[in-house]
Amino acid sequence: MKNKSLTLLLSLCVIIFAIAIYTLLIPHDRQSEKQSTPELNKQSKTEKEVYPQNYVGIEVCAQCHQEQYILWQGSHHDHSMQVVNDETVLGDFNNTEFAYFDVTSKFYKKDGKYKVLTDGPGGELKEYEIKYTFGIYPLQQYLIEFPGGRLQALGIAWDTRAESEGGQKWFHLYPDEEIKYGDVLHWTGINQNWNYMCAECHSTNLEKNYNHEIGNYETTWSEINVSCESCHGPGSNHVDWAEREDKDYNSEKGLLVTFNDRKGVSWTINPETGNSKRSKPKDSDTEIEACARCHSRRSVIWEDYEYGKPLLDTHLPTLLEDGYYFPDGQILEEVYVHGSFLQSKMFEKGVTCTDCHNPHSLKLNKQGNELCNTCHLSSKFDSLSHHHHKEGSEGAECIGCHMPDKNYMVIDPRHDHSIRIPRPDMSIKYGTPNACNNCHNDKDAQWASDMVNEWYGDNILSYNNYADVFYTSRNGMPDSEQLLSELAMNGSAPNIVRATALSELGGYLSPQSIEAVSEGLNDPDPMVRAAAVDSVEFLDIPQRLEYLFNLLNDPVRGVRIKAARMLAPAKNILVQPNKQQVLNKALEEYIKTQEINLDRPEANLNLGNLYTEMGEFDKAEASFKRAISLDPTSIQGYVNLADLYRIQKRDDLGENLLENALKIDNNSAEVHHVLGLLLVRAKRLDEADYHLGEAAKLSQDNPRYSYVYSVLLNSTGRANEAINVLEQANKEHLYNKEILIALITFNSDLGKLDEAIRYYEKYKQYYPQDPNIGILGEQLER
Repeated sequence: MKNKSLTLLLSLCVIIFAIAIYTLLIPHDRQSEKQSTPELNKQSKTEKEVYPQNYVGIEVCAQCHQEQYILWQGSHHDHSMQVVNDETVLGDFNNTEFAYFDVTSKFYKKDGKYKVLTDGPGGELKEYEIKYTFGIYPLQQYLIEFPGGRLQALGIAWDTRAESEGGQKWFHLYPDEEIKYGDVLHWTGINQNWNYMCAECHSTNLEKNYNHEIGNYETTWSEINVSCESCHGPGSNHVDWAEREDKDYNSEKGLLVTFNDRKGVSWTINPETGNSKRSKPKDSDTEIEACARCHSRRSVIWEDYEYGKPLLDTHLPTLLEDGYYFPDGQILEEVYVHGSFLQSKMFEKGVTCTDCHNPHSLKLNKQGNELCNTCHLSSKFDSLSHHHHKEGSEGAECIGCHMPDKNYMVIDPRHDHSIRIPRPDMSIKYGTPNACNNCHNDKDAQWASDMVNEWYGDNILSYNNYADVFYTSRNGMPDSEQLLSELAMNGSAPNIVRATALSELGGYLSPQSIEAVSEGLNDPDPMVRAAAVDSVEFLDIPQRLEYLFNLLNDPVRGVRIKAARMLAPAKNILVQPNKQQVLNKALEEYIKTQEINLDRPEANLNLGNLYTEMGEFDKAEASFKRAISLDPTSIQGYVNLADLYRIQKRDDLGENLLENALKIDNNSAEVHHVLGLLLVRAKRLDEADYHLGEAAKLSQDNPRYSYVYSVLLNSTGRANEAINVLEQANKEHLYNKEILIALITFNSDLGKLDEAIRYYEKYKQYYPQDPNIGILGEQLER
């Protein structure tokens, strides 16, 4: 079963690499005026309307910056999005057919326009006109216009690689799973919508302009591709500065942001270590965070991007979360490069994006090992004694071992930018990949580990050791709280690693680990502070107020809104007017961050949950219904709305809603579970038994479902059946406290003292400091 939440961004964005000073002379057919999606805002505009934020366009930049323009021409940024014509379209539209399961699509030209005959939103074959090309290498996608200002990305793409490399053919972005109409991943579905999913990072000065009242987009851009002002911001003040006769070259030159991270910096190789040292410490992440706006997996929280401000003012980057990254931080899902790079020693030592990448052409500054040799002594590292592979082979390439790649969008290899030392020993312990077996796939991880140990000894064992912490946490093992706390407070660990530890600590939080959270809330890095806020979710409201209230005035928006969301339940209990005012202001800001994405179910769900906690039930109901209308196949909207009806004692409406949800997905364990609880409240235990049992059967990964089902069985006189369910769950979740306590209690109640004591001894072994031990021991003694 495909995981749609993890593939949310996969099929849309060929998001390319680097940032830049784009100073270019635009070719005649490019559009520098403010453009809108088809059929919208076609009336002529005044200059003020064309450049609402004083974007001047590429022609103006190019007048002074010809060198950068020449480098930029033909780059991925140049070709990020283009109007369809004979020069920009690379795919074969010569009456070519492509078969995907039971759908055969046809690509052709008609009346001078590029067309595709393919399955539409109802499944029927229909002719569509291609409006824009999207990306250039190694694939090109095609955008199709829909009513309401929508552009949708076709699921069939053109492989632009040479034929000798397997390219020059049509292929589907989901080749191994049949994506039918009605699926959110179908090219006509919500998850393939250009306006939300990709537009910000493929055009300059992109304004989504979604009108939720009528469900339309009026999306506009200043330039169709990624140009100078995508990274530098509107350039009118810079132009004013350039036209002055009395220019001050030591000023900021009218630019909103200056990329001085590498200004006056040099690197010197230490002949003893073979590694380089920066001539002065890096005191700014401006360049890296400008790149991260698009080269990270993140959510947008503010529509007006603020150049030069912290990334978390406008975007919330994904941490090293389960499902996106392996426990050791290697890339798993499509996460781009920012989260990986933040883990690297390179980032720690002060390396920035443009140390390796030209910001205009986006090409590497040097090719192959020569690039690495810029900072690493070639005689030490680019040698047989170091890499132990034949000179000139793939194994002798630095990136082969330290930046292994993984294909996304079927044919697009992305290198892992954590720039790590291969650890096949971790593959044995945690099932993580390693660069050795990527090539030597006829060998196992133990073989690779033995070879690495023979070559390098135990030295490598000191690198990337947070894998054990996250593996322990994600498997619910007993030491999770202590290990996460220690990692969160480890000042030598990368900040993104510490932030991830804090975010996972919330599920284990106790008085023993609150110190780590308290430190995190006061950390200099806003990413760490934001993660620490998330970890207090399970504290009661007075404790949340104690720890979070001051963060309502945090200088970074991403931290403020997270604190506001956590304190929403306190809105109606704060008595001091000044504190009420501070919280209300922060909550208003949080609401705005969600309202910019009202075209997405997730934002509406977030608002529905917020309004529910604040007791504003009418607004909550409207938000949940809007989420369902945007994606009728998304189960979470039904579940949350049913829970709102529970709070309002309107379970009759909730029951109908959940039954409708099961018609959409009868295999949803969550719906069966919630419906089962509703039926327990209605004292319809036979019906509840079925649904709670289905939930436990369908989602054995969730021990809570098995626990609740066992409680129902036990309470209806079927204790032996309850124990069987718990024993099965215990095999999958050895360390789950609820399961163990229930096994102790139910066996004890049945007089099976040997079994009860056996599970009690396990509990003591796993959780020797747990206060429940004494209570359980007294119960067994009785």
